[in-house]
Amino acid sequence: MTNDNAVREARLAAEPMRSAGPRSGFVSGTWHSLRDVFHHSELLDLLIRRELKARYKDSVLGFFWSLARPLALLLVYFIALGQFLGASRSIPSFAIFVFTGLTAWQLFSDIVTGSTSSIVNNSGLIKKVYVPREVFPLSSVGAALFNFLIQLLILLGATLVTQQFPTGSRWAYFPLSLAVLVVFGTALGLFLAAANVYLRDVQYLIEILIMILFWASPIVYSWALVQNALAGTFWEQLYLANPMTQVVLGFQKTFWVAGDGQAFPEHLIGRLWITLAVSFVLLWFSQRVFSRLQSNFAQEL
Repeated sequence: MTNDNAVREARLAAEPMRSAGPRSGFVSGTWHSLRDVFHHSELLDLLIRRELKARYKDSVLGFFWSLARPLALLLVYFIALGQFLGASRSIPSFAIFVFTGLTAWQLFSDIVTGSTSSIVNNSGLIKKVYVPREVFPLSSVGAALFNFLIQLLILLGATLVTQQFPTGSRWAYFPLSLAVLVVFGTALGLFLAAANVYLRDVQYLIEILIMILFWASPIVYSWALVQNALAGTFWEQLYLANPMTQVVLGFQKTFWVAGDGQAFPEHLIGRLWITLAVSFVLLWFSQRVFSRLQSNFAQEL
C-alpha cells in the first residue's frame, strides 16, 4: 500500500503545473481557453448526458416533463388571453403564435438560469480536479438545446396538423434567430455563472429579470400592439434593441404562417445580423471576465 502511494505521489509530481487563472493576452488567452475546452470535449459530452439524466432521474414520464412547462403555459395563455380577453380574435392561429414564442423563450430561459447556477452546483468537482470551468455553463447550454429540439419537433408537428407548415424563404429567419439566441444567452450565462460564485443573490435576481424580459418580448401579444403604442418614439427603438424581441419576431416570421399579413418591424434581418455581431463581442467579453474570476472559484466555493 505504501509503495502504491509512493508511485502515485511520483506520478503527481511529474505532472506539469496547470494554472486555473486566466491566460495572458486578450486574443491568445481566448485561444488557449477555446483549445482547453476543445481538449475536454468528451468531458463536456458526459456532463450534458449527466445533466439530462439527473433532471429526469426516477421519473416515469422522463423527457415529457421538458414539455410540461411550455405546454402548461400555452394552455394558460391560450385560455386566459386568447379566449377570455379575446386575443385570438385579433391574432390568427393564436395557439401557434404563442407556442412559437414560448419555444424560443424556454431555450433562452434554460440557458441563462442553468448556466448561472452551474458552477455552484458542481462545486464538489471543481474543488477536487482541474478542468476548464467553462465546460459547466456549456453543459447547461447543451442540455437546453436538447430540450429545445423536443419542443421544436412539437411545434413543427403542430404546423403540420394545422396545415401551416413553413416553407420557402421564411426559413432564412430561423438559423439567424437561433444563432442570436444561443450566442447572446451563452454570453449572459458565462458572465452570470462567474458572478454567482461571488454573489449568490445573482441566481435569485435572474429569476426576476427573466420574468420581466418575458413580458418585454412579443410572446403573448403581437408586435402590432407595440407598434400602435410606441410608433416613431425612442421607446420603440429601445424595445427593438432587446435581442429576445428580435429572436421571437424571427421565430414568428418562420413558424407563424398565418401571420404573414400581420405587422413586423422593418429590416428585421439586418437587425438580427447586427445583434449577432454584438452578441459575439459580448460572448468574448464574458469569457474573458469568466477566465479572470475562475482562479478563485475553489476558494469561494
